[in-house]
Amino acid sequence: MGCQEVHAVTLLAFVCGTASIAGLFTATLLPQWRQMKLYTYNRNEKNLTVSIGMWVKCTRQEWSRECLMYDGEWYASVDQLDIRVLQFALPFSILTAGSALILCLTGICNTTFSPNVPNLKIARCVVNSSGCHLVAGLLYVLAGSISLTPSIWSIFYNDVLNRKYGPYFTYDIAVFVAIGGSGGMYFTALLLFIWYCACKSLPSPFWQPLYSHAPSMHSYVPPSSYSSRSRMSAIEIDIPVVSHTA
Repeated sequence: MGCQEVHAVTLLAFVCGTASIAGLFTATLLPQWRQMKLYTYNRNEKNLTVSIGMWVKCTRQEWSRECLMYDGEWYASVDQLDIRVLQFALPFSILTAGSALILCLTGICNTTFSPNVPNLKIARCVVNSSGCHLVAGLLYVLAGSISLTPSIWSIFYNDVLNRKYGPYFTYDIAVFVAIGGSGGMYFTALLLFIWYCACKSLPSPFWQPLYSHAPSMHSYVPPSSYSSRSRMSAIEIDIPVVSHTA
């Protein structure tokens, strides 16, 4: 598998990376990271369900989707540590994954539109596609770790809240969306690493010029039809020699 061709694995990695970022973005906006159920023994009243998100909080009657109380300023008064950590971790993970996605797209465009022979003036500034995909894969691993760790922690943090306040708290659908997005980033990184290991050909595995030896004028070989005298004829001077005979 050559580095100078676009393969299905790089396109699949780009699609998976885009879907993973979309999943994390959706999980960030969903107001359903945690549920708190409030039960009543009064037959004239209904149980309440409080949906807790990263930015808003909604209180509704059980089995109803309409909010009775909507707290749009919940993000500023969060009193749950895992939600506060997620407010910082998930946006940073999305930014990191976005950088990886741009870098992956740069590598794909480089292999698609770059000429076979680089321009001598910019040959030293061009990077190869394998280097782009390697760094993108590392960024995807970092982004997945940043989002996966607090997402899993939020599941176990429910036990802390239940021991402190009672068995009212449970995790909700946004946790699974975030974990799925993080897993997609790991899968995307795996695809990029496979592509890199299959097509790397340069001595250093990180960030290399597109060509290890750029074409230069020193490698120019003149045609064999020119003789050595014809090449030097432009600088030769004929000096007449006068001889004296006795």
